[in-house]
Amino acid sequence: MKQSFYLYALKYRGGQKKERKALFAETMFNQHDFPKAETSFDSLSKYIEELAHVDMSATVFDELWELYKEASS
Repeated sequence: MKQSFYLYALKYRGGQKKERKALFAETMFNQHDFPKAETSFDSLSKYIEELAHVDMSATVFDELWELYKEASS
């Protein structure tokens, strides 16, 4: 089974606070309604655009998504 984006992105948690991926992962972790089992770009992108905290920018999401895709192939 493919690992969810949430579980993949958590590996960036705990990094330096000024590192954008670490800030994204920490904020994602603290956002209790984040779709933790999701593997679909469209569903996650919609969440990021409509419901996510300001520290979860679409730009960083796109960077993480590309890394997630590479790791999943």
